[in-house]
Amino acid sequence: MKLGGESLAAEEGAFGLDEGALINISEEIHEARNLGVQIAIVIGGGNILRGASLSSIGIERTTGDYMGMLATVINALALQHALERVGIPTRVQSAIEIRAVSEAYVRRRAIRHLEKGRVVIFAGGTGNPYFTTDTAASLRAMEISAEVIFKATKVDGVYSADPRTDEMATKFQELSYLDVLQKGLKVMDSTSVSLCMDNKLPMIIFNFRQKHSIKRVLLGEKLGTTVGVKK
Repeated sequence: MKLGGESLAAEEGAFGLDEGALINISEEIHEARNLGVQIAIVIGGGNILRGASLSSIGIERTTGDYMGMLATVINALALQHALERVGIPTRVQSAIEIRAVSEAYVRRRAIRHLEKGRVVIFAGGTGNPYFTTDTAASLRAMEISAEVIFKATKVDGVYSADPRTDEMATKFQELSYLDVLQKGLKVMDSTSVSLCMDNKLPMIIFNFRQKHSIKRVLLGEKLGTTVGVKK
């Protein structure tokens, strides 16, 4: 599951952490986990800062990206606390080694945690500048042999334009990877979509703020937009 940092904030565009948002996402994940599935989460850091935007105050891109990676560690720890408060055992693994608060990312150890029923939270992006947490989500999904990527967003799928500003925007029920790349749709960044396309890993984009949405998608309900190989 890819969670944007904004999912931990009170509302769209807000900064910081919100208790209600943390409670909501932890309850949703608790419901999903009770179905017997293994869940790994890649968390973003946009509610704290965005590395790419720091250039406006004179911070070079590489440094800004590393600052953004540290923001994802803060969010991972907050999410870990929220999940453990509802009884879900978790482990945080960071691509940037911070031994006092997280494990270093080790693929085999992550898989072992999942086998033991723990939710694994991947922080620190890929550990490299110039790569987004979307790309980190695709990369980690490949490494742990995930069956699907859930992109939990603020809208109920992928649209031809922003439905909040364009009344003519239409929702796509199903898209191919090439559709996303050729139309320039803002599903996930092009690197992450290409990774999924090369490895035939499907993506489902849906609004996680709708109650029981994660559980409903896992049970096969057609929510949001599916990106994959068209039949």
